[in-house]
Amino acid sequence: MEHFVKRLDKAYDAIDYADYILVGAGAGFSAAAGIEYSGKRFEDNFKDFIEKYGLTDMYSSGFYPFKTSEEKWAYWSRHVYMNRYSVGKTELYEQLLELVRNKDYFILTTNVEHQFWINGFENDRIFATQGDYGLFQCSEPCHEKLYSNRDFVFKAIKNIADCRIPSDLIPKCPVCGKEMALNLRVDNTFVEDEKWMEMYNNYSRYLEHVDEDKNTVFLELGVGFNTPSIIRYPFEQMTYDNPNTTLIRLNRSSSQAIPENKDKTICFDEKISEIFTYWLSRI
Repeated sequence: MEHFVKRLDKAYDAIDYADYILVGAGAGFSAAAGIEYSGKRFEDNFKDFIEKYGLTDMYSSGFYPFKTSEEKWAYWSRHVYMNRYSVGKTELYEQLLELVRNKDYFILTTNVEHQFWINGFENDRIFATQGDYGLFQCSEPCHEKLYSNRDFVFKAIKNIADCRIPSDLIPKCPVCGKEMALNLRVDNTFVEDEKWMEMYNNYSRYLEHVDEDKNTVFLELGVGFNTPSIIRYPFEQMTYDNPNTTLIRLNRSSSQAIPENKDKTICFDEKISEIFTYWLSRI
């Protein structure tokens, strides 16, 4: 326990003294916040789909080859409702905001549940690289505009019967008439609209601070090896390349530091909620 507290204090001091804090948030952070894709939460809310298709969790279900659009959108409307519209604010995201609120921070995230916006982080400091559950795009795509899917989702979940929605509810592109798709990076049809490009540029400009003679903390939260090239590997490389940097890695199963950064990385495999509670007690 004492060793745990020493690490907690060392990490908090690094955060406290930091001029810049770059937060990298992955799926493990949302899971720790209660947005779990498996277990009781999945089983309680997808009983009909589990019985009909043998689905085991919300992550793998996203790749299930539904035979019809009526079935596909029945599943996805409930999936999006559960993870984007029904959750609201979460304590862990609120705690993170309290931790970095008075710092020059930036958020890089692969999460698509919109939690950083819901919990009040500054809009121009959030780069969600992989999209957003709340947005539609043309599946073609014939143009690069994104659309809110809120009305569709709420209407669709009320009209699911035998794991299908009525055919006339299938979302269609207002320009070409083809089916819509969720704005999620699953292949090369992912639409990077003007807002995405704006945030990409904001992130690129923020990275210029890392090269300055300032204290920078990379706060990596729940980032595993699903898409390590977006957060995990770049954070490790920037930590290695720049002298005034500290990498703080929170991950229940993959918290280890690479040997080259051993003295510049503070690792935690304990519960993120316990870590945040302790840090906030020091503010």
